[in-house]
Amino acid sequence: MTSPLWRSSAAIPLRPGLDAPPERDTVIGRIPLTDPRPDVPGEAYRPSAFEGEIVPFQVTAYREGHDRIGVHLRLFSPSGDVSLHRLAPLEDGLDHWRTEISLLERGVWRFRFEGFGDTFATWQHAAELKIAAGVDAALMRESGALLFDRAAAEGDRPQAERRMLRERARDLRDPQVSDATALGIVTDRAITGFFAARPLQELTTPGEEKEILVERERAGVGAWYEFFPRSEGARRLKDGTVTSGTFRTAAKRLPAVAAMGFDVLYLPPIHPIGLQNRKGPNNTLNAGASDPGSPWAIGGEAGGHDAVHPDLGTLADFRAFVRAARDVGLEIALDLALQASPDHPWVSAHPEWFTTLPDGTIAYAENPPKKYQDIYPVNFDNDPDGIRAEVLRIVRHWISQGVSIFRVDNPHPPHEAAAVLGVAHRDGERRAP
Repeated sequence: MTSPLWRSSAAIPLRPGLDAPPERDTVIGRIPLTDPRPDVPGEAYRPSAFEGEIVPFQVTAYREGHDRIGVHLRLFSPSGDVSLHRLAPLEDGLDHWRTEISLLERGVWRFRFEGFGDTFATWQHAAELKIAAGVDAALMRESGALLFDRAAAEGDRPQAERRMLRERARDLRDPQVSDATALGIVTDRAITGFFAARPLQELTTPGEEKEILVERERAGVGAWYEFFPRSEGARRLKDGTVTSGTFRTAAKRLPAVAAMGFDVLYLPPIHPIGLQNRKGPNNTLNAGASDPGSPWAIGGEAGGHDAVHPDLGTLADFRAFVRAARDVGLEIALDLALQASPDHPWVSAHPEWFTTLPDGTIAYAENPPKKYQDIYPVNFDNDPDGIRAEVLRIVRHWISQGVSIFRVDNPHPPHEAAAVLGVAHRDGERRAP
């Protein structure tokens, strides 16, 4: 079954549920429901998915004795749609129940599991065994007829279904109908389907309400193409030097990238590159006059993380490049590399954002045995509030220029990344129509 908001092979007709779990004086409900999934540790985050992703919903549910149970998932979409889905037992010996649903609407979904005693399934299991063995066959037949009467009296069942249930109830009571025929009624697939879709429930136990965040598809999946604008349209001059490509020349390549089936155009840093300790080919320290340096040695006389390299063009050129990419179905992902060249404006304005060694110099990046003298890593613990505010400013700046995805280049403190990206995400929610 499908709807504009979800796809599910386990959807069943919606029936009223309990508004809230009944008050109880026990730790768990009558039908225990434990380990609900999807879930994440702690309460800081919701589990998440992307539009169209198939989400497994699973819970552990059980009861004592031989009576059968069932488990439903009640699903509430961000726009207010409510649907009901039946879970199937995994038969793994661990009482796991599961269904899979594709969620198609962005936003925060709510869900809860509901366990119940399945009256029909309990009777069906017992009747199949006892009637076949000639044990309490009459009692089993009358018990089934009473269940069919009860179901046939429910007004939300289709007329044809109710009529068939009344007929089969009469057959179960008819002494002229053999036990073998009655056994066929017990195992009839159509009747089993009636009660699977609209079960007779007892001891209904709703679980705790949970949430899952569904984001746009590109938050979870997409084909990325790494793209250096400097290389597109570059020309080697007669004297052997190279003239850099620009955003304008690079835009000519966009249709070909889109034609290969890519979704995202990933740009390494496009910012000014420092001169001090600039690297030459193969990480050498003797850069020539025409060597461009590493794009990750960010910052120079022309600006820092909020600027574009003059060789590539201007911010207006960049915005035009973003629009050209969008026109052919590509999104722009920008590298968010939180580090600086020795020439970055941060170094003079905020030396406290870096690590100062005992000799008074600033520590450069190392990945032994490699040394990156052209890059100063940020020390996030020296001024976390100031650094966080600056990074958030940069992220907002590039969002305003049309960037919709960021690739974080280096590992940063998780709490800082969460703080910045959380605010940026909320900004996006406020802008959404």
